[in-house]
Amino acid sequence: QVQVIESGGDSVQAGDSLRLSCAASRGTFSNYVVGWFRQAPGKGREFVAAIRWSYGYTWYADYVKGRFTISRDNAKNTVYLQMSALKPEDTAVYYCAADSAGWRTSTKAGDYQYWGQGTQVTVSS
Repeated sequence: QVQVIESGGDSVQAGDSLRLSCAASRGTFSNYVVGWFRQAPGKGREFVAAIRWSYGYTWYADYVKGRFTISRDNAKNTVYLQMSALKPEDTAVYYCAADSAGWRTSTKAGDYQYWGQGTQVTVSS
């Protein structure tokens, strides 16, 4: 059972870039899908991006395509979310999550079993 730890949240200005990290503690991401979700105040948790660890296959929500990039570092057992051209509407708590069904390409929060505590991203206009 993998444990997920996020870091990198911050308060930035619109147009800035920020990189979030998601590390596996107690276990590895091998054969997992690792995804990022976010939740803004008063809203539900929404999918942002995910990566299939085995092949590096990635998929994104339409509202972040072209601005966010998800990647992995095998040696560090870490997944990154590089966010560029940030907008105020990107303000949310960002969560990293892992799905042990490593073959799946899910965008549903319910399909991910292991979640981190979340890291706050605030984008000011």
